[in-house]
Amino acid sequence: MSRLLLLLPTTTYRTAAFVEAARQLGVELTVASEKPNTFQSVNVGGLLTLPLNEPTRAGVEAEEFHRKYPITAVVGVDDDTAVLAAVIATRLGLKGNPLHAVQAARDKHEQRQLLKEAGVPIPRFELHMLAESASQVADSIRYPSVLKPLRLSASRGVMRVDDATGFLAAHARLAAILAEPEAAACGEPALQFLVEEFIPGHEVALEGLMVNGRLHTLALFDKPDPLDGPFFEETIYVTPSRGPAGVQAAIFDCAAGAARALGISEGPVHAELRYNERGPWLIELAARPIGGRCSAVLRFGDHGVSLEELILRHALGMPIPSMQRERLAAGVMMIPIPGAGTLKEVRGVAEAKTVPLVEDVQITAHAGERLIPFPEGSRYPGFIFARGETPDVVETALREAHRRLTFVLE
Repeated sequence: MSRLLLLLPTTTYRTAAFVEAARQLGVELTVASEKPNTFQSVNVGGLLTLPLNEPTRAGVEAEEFHRKYPITAVVGVDDDTAVLAAVIATRLGLKGNPLHAVQAARDKHEQRQLLKEAGVPIPRFELHMLAESASQVADSIRYPSVLKPLRLSASRGVMRVDDATGFLAAHARLAAILAEPEAAACGEPALQFLVEEFIPGHEVALEGLMVNGRLHTLALFDKPDPLDGPFFEETIYVTPSRGPAGVQAAIFDCAAGAARALGISEGPVHAELRYNERGPWLIELAARPIGGRCSAVLRFGDHGVSLEELILRHALGMPIPSMQRERLAAGVMMIPIPGAGTLKEVRGVAEAKTVPLVEDVQITAHAGERLIPFPEGSRYPGFIFARGETPDVVETALREAHRRLTFVLE
């Protein structure tokens, strides 16, 4: 029987969805996390502790495990575990991406360099050291610009600046974010940052699957709320896109070109793009699926197969019945962080769930949890899901459900 090695950090939202997909497929499952599981001693083949932030060492330990429990496929669920999955796949001779490709997808500067060389439309960019004189950098760049850390995800630390005064304030905030232990653990990338040209326009997200070097679009999401800064907290994703067919085709071509430029050949990709009168622009491309719990909006084929099952089928070499998304429009709202403070309670959840077309309201923050707004924070307090005949009615339902929620902070 096939054995899947699933790399799941203890902090991920993705555990339940991927484990359920593996159960549906009937494969032997080994879940690897960075912390020991209480039941590991009684389920030696099913639970594994690996140093997820040390790919070389983890690769050696995974190979030792493979000798006792042969692995058929390895799947990561985020930027860091995608790199580890490539390391393990290479050592074991399994299907996967080249290590250099996923490393480039994870590092924003390396990604920009490769995309520029390949002629993929991207913002102008400059790499700077945090130790440089902030005032000199502020005087040398063009505005508006966007400051970006090289390794953080979910728009954490990303800030638009419109003048030198704004740059100095944003630079100080970014330096403080990158000094935090989790960010500083990245090493040299935590000492650097990008300054990018701000690209105006409509933003979309493309969810895709690479199969033998070819990009298959699984969904194209509109982001109806403007993302003009100063911070870039995402809210609503709705699919199918309402953009013109020609624009959608150009977006696909741009994303496919970016994947080729990075060398990504297998597995999920999540791309963020903007488009305006000059065409599409690749903002970022990741060698992983959509984050958080957002994948729950995606269903494929006549039987509503999940995104996670598609990813696992591809990794295991199993047939994929369909990569065609269901007929209905679908959307998710990443509930905006309501402010800074400690969450006391959330009111109106039951009322929000009664909104027509709303399928679920999931509050992932717990009472007593400290909520940190963007750009320092990045963890949304919950998700709202809706499905309906058109993107417009889905978007309306999401907004109405959110209107009924009240977050009480102290």
